Amino acid sequence: MAKASTHGASTEDEVLIADNRKAFHDFHILETFEAGIALLGTEVKGIREGRANLRDAFAKVERGEVWLYNVHINPYSHRGYVDHDPKRRRRLLLHRQEIRKLIGKTVEKGLTLVPTRLYFKRGRVKVALALARGKQAHDKRESIKRREADRETRAAIKERSR
Repeated sequence: MAKASTHGASTEDEVLIADNRKAFHDFHILETFEAGIALLGTEVKGIREGRANLRDAFAKVERGEVWLYNVHINPYSHRGYVDHDPKRRRRLLLHRQEIRKLIGKTVEKGLTLVPTRLYFKRGRVKVALALARGKQAHDKRESIKRREADRETRAAIKERSR
């Protein structure tokens, strides 16, 4: 029986490790990709302890490979002498045609690659990588207003149903 995530994972065998809620506030998400990550053993164990953070993380395409930057993975607590840099760059594992598509899209003005979720899928660590365009300040204010209006509407409906 597979574990299910409590944060709305799309399938029943995904377990959420970390999500980047700030990305949805700062960017318009256009398209998402699922990518694997090349990790060290102590990094996987640190992730299993729930010690990963996607805040301020981003990805770049360099020389035909996609690299993930600023993902903070704390070292495993029982590691002994083996250690890793918590913020080292990590290679993302994508199909060649997906990388070509990302190269074409990121050349466009204002598009960037942002990791939105880090999760386990069938025992492997995956990243949901979003192709995104940065929001302006007025867009952020508009989305905050919309979110507050939705919250007030839900509260009014809940109050009325009592």
